[in-house]
Amino acid sequence: MNIPKLQVQAIELLKNLIQTSSFSGEEGDTAKLLENWFIAHKIPFNRHLNNVWAKNAGFDETKPTLLLNSHHDTVKPNSGYTRNPFEAIVESGKLYGLGSNDAGGCLVSLLATFTWFYEAEDLNYNIIFAGTAEEEINGENGIACLLPILPKVDVAIVGEPTLMQLAISEKGLVVFDAIVHGTPSHAAHPNNDNAIYKAARALQWFENFSLEKVSESLGEVKLTVTQINAGSQHNVVPARVHLVLDVRVNDCYTNAEIEQILMEKAPVDEITARSLRLNSSSIPEDHDLVKAGVSQGMKTYGSPTLSDQAMLKCSSLKLGPGDSTRSHSANEFIYVKEIEEGIEKYIKLLKKALK
Repeated sequence: MNIPKLQVQAIELLKNLIQTSSFSGEEGDTAKLLENWFIAHKIPFNRHLNNVWAKNAGFDETKPTLLLNSHHDTVKPNSGYTRNPFEAIVESGKLYGLGSNDAGGCLVSLLATFTWFYEAEDLNYNIIFAGTAEEEINGENGIACLLPILPKVDVAIVGEPTLMQLAISEKGLVVFDAIVHGTPSHAAHPNNDNAIYKAARALQWFENFSLEKVSESLGEVKLTVTQINAGSQHNVVPARVHLVLDVRVNDCYTNAEIEQILMEKAPVDEITARSLRLNSSSIPEDHDLVKAGVSQGMKTYGSPTLSDQAMLKCSSLKLGPGDSTRSHSANEFIYVKEIEEGIEKYIKLLKKALK
């Protein structure tokens, strides 16, 4: 199939995806749209829950496998929208609509790329496409439940908006709940064990805390206190203060190591990680995919934002059309040209890396 035809079909599919609600956990209708693509192109496919996937025609178990993955769920539209988030409209070269940039443009571009390579022969890698669910909530019914079903994956391209630059590493995430205890009392009486004052000192410690290992591509581990909850009325000193910490982990530490360090050092009475499964990820700079991209003028960088890469155990590269700064924004859009160029660049990248 020629590339211009695939570009037209991919953009039409994206319009249909935009116009079909697919909040995380409610992606059944958009999964059906992905099924319809495969049916129209006479490509056998599989579906597990709301995850839809397919293998290239010449799949050979003796070869390594490349996974092309992006998600078809969306966040809910924020209150700043002045447009109908479910209306796909092109104006001044921009395709507007919820999920257009994150990550519909990437999804349809990777799907078009997979379709272009579907019958290709003499590839060094097998290719699997997977359009997955629940990425926006890191849900258990997304790629996490699909990976055990797929053939062994050796390397992956995860479609997220990167302006078609090579995110060769991505920070992991650990969310912690921390508790500072104190002595509850009436506000009118002396209290030298006020949990709020103690929490203020803990907040100062968290603000100044840093870890010594700095990643070449991801920089420092970033710790941010994002929530505080304490007290119920003006004349009662509370017994405890609850803090929530967002920790973005570089590739110098495992999530378990971060947990151990904070448990030993943080000046709080309790600290508990909600999950350790969202790890940092990366791909070697000398991998054929990276070298192929660099040879085309793509630049490498480390990404601070989380994606389905966190669920993968293999080397992975984040790459896709669109701009991450538009994600989750009001009146979300992607340039039509970005999708067209994204498909061309994906195909050119894989032709160089896989043959």
